[in-house]
Amino acid sequence: MSTATHQWPLWEVFVRSKNGLAHKHAGSLHAPDAEMALKNARDVYTRRSEGISIWVVPSAAITASSPDEKDVLFTPSDDKVYRHPTFYDIPDEVGHM
Repeated sequence: MSTATHQWPLWEVFVRSKNGLAHKHAGSLHAPDAEMALKNARDVYTRRSEGISIWVVPSAAITASSPDEKDVLFTPSDDKVYRHPTFYDIPDEVGHM
């Protein structure tokens, strides 16, 4: 890697492949700014026209939990039955749930 690459911030790239689908993490890249990160993400992650939308987010702006925190972070949700969709009737028109 060049010295310039080490000085540029790291960007996380998310691509949405079709309307109605969520953006999915596609990878990471280094770029000097958001505009260049978006252009580079297009060139690297959507070369075969598989995307319709791209998000680029500075890695430094992402806050994430650690797998080690899994029990503390997610265990309490198991006792909140209202969070589970078993109590709701989903209309037939909603086919993607």
